[in-house]
Amino acid sequence: MAKVKLVDVAEYAGVSKSTVSQYLNGRYDYMSEKTRIRIEQAIKTLNYVPNSIARSLKTDTTLTIGVVVRDITGYYTSRAIRGIDDYCKEQGYNVVIYNTDFDPETEAKALHSLNHLNVDGILIAPSGKNSALIDDYENKGLPVVQFQIAHRAEETNIILSDYRQAAFEATEYLIELGHKNICFVTQDFSDVYSRKERYEGFTAALNKHQIALSEVTILHWSREQGFAQQPCKLLQSTVKPTAFFSQHLAITAELLTVFNEHNVQIPDDVSLLGFDDLPMAEFFKVPITVIQQQAYDVGGAAANLLLKRIKRPQLAAQKSYIPCRLLKRDSCKKIN
Repeated sequence: MAKVKLVDVAEYAGVSKSTVSQYLNGRYDYMSEKTRIRIEQAIKTLNYVPNSIARSLKTDTTLTIGVVVRDITGYYTSRAIRGIDDYCKEQGYNVVIYNTDFDPETEAKALHSLNHLNVDGILIAPSGKNSALIDDYENKGLPVVQFQIAHRAEETNIILSDYRQAAFEATEYLIELGHKNICFVTQDFSDVYSRKERYEGFTAALNKHQIALSEVTILHWSREQGFAQQPCKLLQSTVKPTAFFSQHLAITAELLTVFNEHNVQIPDDVSLLGFDDLPMAEFFKVPITVIQQQAYDVGGAAANLLLKRIKRPQLAAQKSYIPCRLLKRDSCKKIN
């Protein structure tokens, strides 16, 4: 069967090829409602599929954006992607997704591939190792918007959760329950600004309530090595923590595993508050109190900013924060 062409649609609808082209590009201002309906019906009847490659050569646009994420299976990431995809569909854009598994080389290859696909712009949850490459693409006219995590304080064209305020509110909630020895469990934040913002929110709450930082244990965790010190050993120390404040879903999950293995009861033995919601956490034997990031909203806001930048290349740089929610459940106990 011969491939249906734009001219076939025009003849079937009784309009010019340029009118069909205007319709395909969403420019309806100069055509009547009846004309739009005729073209739409012709496209459906003939099963016409526009040649996106040919259109991109003529219009210098593909109506496609690239999305680069670190772990497509992650709870936050999946919600953010849904927000991105829903917004882009509404605006008539397609989405191409690359997963990097936290590997900077894979991330760089994804950026190169998306550039070769002639995408109109890129959304990225960055590793922080390809900042120069991202800047280079930006300088060459390819709009890039980052989301989820900032590695540099001066980062612009980025959408983030309000990490500092969320950590402040969560820490203050624990303090109001009577906790002073709070174990802040975190990945290294020396070169990741978003993690540092959480730490700053944590210490700001301590300072507000005149709690010295020396009374608090900082416990480091990494994906490769796990905990720098076993949490259960901290519970046996002279100044043991009465609460753990975890900064990542993976950390919270590992804490729960360790506590279960050593029969540490939450919240009777220690309270637990986690950054990022756990899937179906409300159905746990002890539902976990969490800071819930609005990942769907972050994704939608990032897509919105990217499309604005695509349509208005001279748009001033923006940095926006999306508020988080503190979901109070049963894992944090009031103490004297």
